[in-house]
Amino acid sequence: MLELIDIDIDNAVAFRVSGKVTEADMSVVLERAGEKVDQYGDIVFFEQIDSFDGIEVAAIIKEFKYLFDVGLSNIKKVAVLTDKKSIESVAKIESKLFTGFQVRCFSADDQLSAILFLKESSS
Repeated sequence: MLELIDIDIDNAVAFRVSGKVTEADMSVVLERAGEKVDQYGDIVFFEQIDSFDGIEVAAIIKEFKYLFDVGLSNIKKVAVLTDKKSIESVAKIESKLFTGFQVRCFSADDQLSAILFLKESSS
């Protein structure tokens, strides 16, 4: 399940993950991302991973289609809150693959640092 949250950054797409991410969940996030890009141009992502039980293949396809159609140039930073080592490993790989923006992990109890990291790029 994926839940949109508010972190008081206008151009942020912020969400909490607990369980499995579905195609419907991904649609919600990508729709919000499109709205934020239309409104602000550049966006940042805040991902709070409480638990992760996988992602539907259809959700991955939807995400890649969005990234292919819209591109990555509007994404400036991604903050990931997690205490899961496997998620941290994935974030490190993404930061090497997607060099146009910064991906940084924070411990689950360090939300303030993650928000400050994102605000550095949103002013």
